[in-house]
Amino acid sequence: MEEFWEGALWALKIWLSMIISLIMIPAMFGFSLGISETYMNILVKTLEWATLKIQKANTDERTLKASASNGLIQREDGSMEKELEELRRSRPKPPVGGDFTLSDCFYFTRRGIESIVEDEVTQRFSSEELVSWNLLTRTNNDFQYISLRLTLVYGIGIFVRYCILAPLRMKFWLSEWVHVMCYRICARGLSATIHYHNRENKPQKGGICVANHTSPIDIVILCNDGCYAMVGQIHGGLMGVVQRAMVRSCPHVWFERAEMKDRHLVTKRLKDHVNDKTKLPILIFPEGTCVNNTSVMMFKKGSFEIGATIYPVAIKYDPQFGDAFWNSSKYSMINYLLRMMTSWALVCNVWYLPAMHQKEGEDAVQFANRVKSAIAHQGGLVDLQWDGGLKRAKVKESFKEQQQKQYSNMVVGDDSSGNSD
Repeated sequence: MEEFWEGALWALKIWLSMIISLIMIPAMFGFSLGISETYMNILVKTLEWATLKIQKANTDERTLKASASNGLIQREDGSMEKELEELRRSRPKPPVGGDFTLSDCFYFTRRGIESIVEDEVTQRFSSEELVSWNLLTRTNNDFQYISLRLTLVYGIGIFVRYCILAPLRMKFWLSEWVHVMCYRICARGLSATIHYHNRENKPQKGGICVANHTSPIDIVILCNDGCYAMVGQIHGGLMGVVQRAMVRSCPHVWFERAEMKDRHLVTKRLKDHVNDKTKLPILIFPEGTCVNNTSVMMFKKGSFEIGATIYPVAIKYDPQFGDAFWNSSKYSMINYLLRMMTSWALVCNVWYLPAMHQKEGEDAVQFANRVKSAIAHQGGLVDLQWDGGLKRAKVKESFKEQQQKQYSNMVVGDDSSGNSD
């Protein structure tokens, strides 16, 4: 028994090694080993060989005619009126009573039986009967034993299709499972303790999940409890390698720096994603930058203009065990991850809020502010109206003038009252 389990473990190791070396690593770095092309060439040659074997075994039998009817009854091209006209032309015309003769009943009876046995509508909803066999019984109504070698090839085909190809093609389930597993491994590596609240409000497919943003680890925290499609700018370096690997296994939405400035392009791609109810919910951090776990700053209105269902999520870290805030202007990604891995632990709470929709007469800015206030209230964070982009950009001149005018009115007072007689 021990030898059996040792053999099974050895086979599993070989299998995993092949998956990693032949599928995962090439997909991560964007190159092909030519396995798919080689597989298709072998498959084509195998089917051609099987077809030749079948044709050789059936040389004395009638060859199946490839026609549009795709069935047992071979019909001539042309309408019933033309066929009946040709039939009547080949026989003497009756002296009285028009063109009809009693023998016409046989023609109409034959056409009626043909329609009952094999009509031209019902057969369009059954598998096509191929001229050559593709080693699938589902496409050969006359499947039968032909030769030993062909039967062996058919058996090998069953093994390949059900034991190799089918497991590899369980893309969506396997992709989500692997995603969650990888994120949970990352969370374990950071000694993360995550408390999820109100799981009945978890984001659903076809919607947009919006959350306050403290750290890149926010993604790891949320993806421990489900899969999301990410939206963001394409980066270089280590982050770029991770992004390229992620987009090959899940339909994430990455933009080039120049594309991020095209609001219409961004909105269109987001709409196309949420309109497909089979795709994962989009995860967006509308603040556009990391904030230090005490406040929620202004939400960009872009994700609230799409008209999709919004699923708010509040994230609050416990600073007692480590500072989760990423100051990107001070620390690189590698330095930040090193700081996190040398912290005591990562403890946070995640609250799933009920889904929210844009109200009638409410514009995108008002909707964004309403969602932001709900997140701030639930997470115990300060609700600020300031733009997080001020961390790197200068204050707009129009905003300065507005504040100066307001201050001037407070100091000088209302001009109308001062100039009155």
